[in-house]
Formats: sequence, C-alpha cells, structure tokens
Amino acid sequence: MTATSARHAVTILGAGHIGFAMALLLQQAGGYDVLVADRDPARLAEVAALGVATRLATDDASLQAVIDGRFAVLNALPFHRAVPVATLCAAGGVHYFDLTEDVASTQAIRALAANARSVLMPQCGLAPGFIGIVGNDLARRFDILHTLRMRVGALPRYPQGALRYNLTWSTEGLINEYCNPCEAIMDGARTTVPALEGLETFALDGVEYEAFNTSGGLGTLTETLAGKARQVDYQSIRYPGHNAILKLLLNDLRLRDRRDLLKDILESAIPTTDQDVIVIFATAAGQRGGRLVQESYSARIVGTALAGHRLSAIQLTTAAGICTVLDLVAQGQLPQQGFVGQEAVRLADFLANRFGVAYAGEGGVALACNSLNKKPTTTY
Repeated sequence: MTATSARHAVTILGAGHIGFAMALLLQQAGGYDVLVADRDPARLAEVAALGVATRLATDDASLQAVIDGRFAVLNALPFHRAVPVATLCAAGGVHYFDLTEDVASTQAIRALAANARSVLMPQCGLAPGFIGIVGNDLARRFDILHTLRMRVGALPRYPQGALRYNLTWSTEGLINEYCNPCEAIMDGARTTVPALEGLETFALDGVEYEAFNTSGGLGTLTETLAGKARQVDYQSIRYPGHNAILKLLLNDLRLRDRRDLLKDILESAIPTTDQDVIVIFATAAGQRGGRLVQESYSARIVGTALAGHRLSAIQLTTAAGICTVLDLVAQGQLPQQGFVGQEAVRLADFLANRFGVAYAGEGGVALACNSLNKKPTTTY
C-alpha cells in the first residue's frame, strides 16, 4: 500500500525498545510527523539520534501537552498507564492505540469509547493484537466453528538455563500474563481459566514446544465468538520445562503475591536478548459445506537490521502491529471513532500493509524493508 497522502502528527509515548522501534518504522516509512515523549533523557537521546523529535514528559501537564492537537497517540508505556492516557485522548478527540495485555484496562477503555469522537484501539501488538486478527480470519472460514486454538511464543533462538527463556519485552507485562485469569470460551460460553494450566506439548517444524494458558492474548475475541464456537483459547509457547519452574516460583514460593520482588528476580537473573524468534500457530476446526474440516496458520519471524539499527523479532512484530493499524485508520480502512477491536481488521489488509508484511514469516523482513522504500537487509 502507498503511504498516507497527508502527514499526520503522531505522538509515541515511551522511548523504550518498542517505542524506539515504532519511531524507526514510522520515520523510515514517511507520511507521519513523529514526536516521542518519555521521562528518561537517555532514552530520548537514542530516539533523537534517528532525527525524530523528542519531548521530556515528567508530569500530567507535560503529558497533556504532547497529546493535545495530535492525530494519534501510540502508547508504549507500562499497562497501568493505558487508561489515564486513553482518557486524555478521548477528551481531546485524538486517536489512541496501545499494546496492553491487561483485560481490565481494555474494558475500561471500551467504556471510555462509548461517546468518543476518535478511535480508541487497545491491544494492537502481537498477542493480543495480530493473533486475534488471525483467529477471527480462521473463524470466518467455517459455517459452524467448533474449536479455535491460538498459540504464540516470543522465544530466544539460542535458549540457555533451566527456564530456556530470555527477557524480550516488558517484565511487568510478562508477570501479568502468568498471574491473571485467562479468558476463554468453553462449551460455547465465555469463562475464565487459570494461568499456567492447560499444559500441552507439540512439535512445529521439528522443534519441541510446550504451551499453557496465559492472560490477555485473546483480546476481545471471546466476546465476538461467544455462542458461535464450542471452544476458543489462547496459550503462550515456551520450550519444554518452563511451565514447571514457573509454578514453583509463583505457587510454591508464592511470588505471585510479591510481583515487585518477582520482577527484580527475573530482571537480575535472566538476560535480555535481541536474538529471538516469534512463533505463531493457530488452528481452527468446524463444519464447512457439510464436512468437518480443519485450517491452520503458522509463522516464524526473526529480527532484522533496518537503517543501521538492529530490531529484535519482538520489537519488529510489536511495532509493526501497532503501526499497521495506525496506517489503516489513517487511510480510512477502519472505523474513524469509538472502540475498535482487532477483529475489525481483515487479515489480508493487515498483511498487505507496508508495516504488516513483517508478519509474512522469515522472508517478511525483506518485504517490509522494500515496502519502506529501503534496501532489504539480511536477517540475523
């Protein structure tokens, strides 16, 4: 797709790994005047080196100043800042997008959107986000949908240690997923199931994985498909053995009740990595044309270098997800006000977008670079 014809003023809140990736993608693509705001001068300096405008935002007044009059705000702050920022955007008629996996925050934002003059669209990353678009696309292929099972993992390419895991995104968000109740559809009705339960093992392209319930990945899909499917669930993918150790930490040692301590332990003991891989696997089964059929979707996505900057797989996919829906709103391909769930996005439109092509598997990185009118770079 072509760039938007008008240059829209967009504010990115948060200059961490994901905020930096958003700024880089939007700057390279063109069509947007980008401003990045954060309370950390060091992080802002890294963004400023891209040639992107920055602003220090340390209080409510400075936050209001970088929101007022903008076309859209992309919120890459921790999940507990989602509702306050969305409230400011709704009051000012500014389109709002975020990456939250927090179910309560999404419900609060939906309530705000009832009378909003702008779009309020949370959960625009990988999971929740893209996986909901995939799930809805699969569901629509059936006359009668029986089961829809969605699995996503952000994993190290070279796992080490007993957990076989590296920190690749927000530790707060990760703990949220591991501790909070998980929405699902069972026997056709919406319900919740415990996090870390439902353990299963499977192999994909010759690699052994395990998967288990985690919170927030389904977004609003359970509401959309309630009464239309027998079973809908979401699980996070990890390498075998991860689940047992998590249960020891969270249940036996009761660290689910001391999340700040758990965050300190994880961040001091588990290294970060930008050598990661995103694994996406979704399967649906049901009736079509009087026959029982099954359809699946899978993708494996690695990181890349763009304009001299290395983006991890989680940076690339998360930033590409939120930039794609921003683009679709700017181009008039999505509703222009009120709450917008991921189910409103057609999978074909997402994958055809100049940012969304990053999801086309390992070859999608080169396509994404081409779509940004840059020379493709090799994956690592």
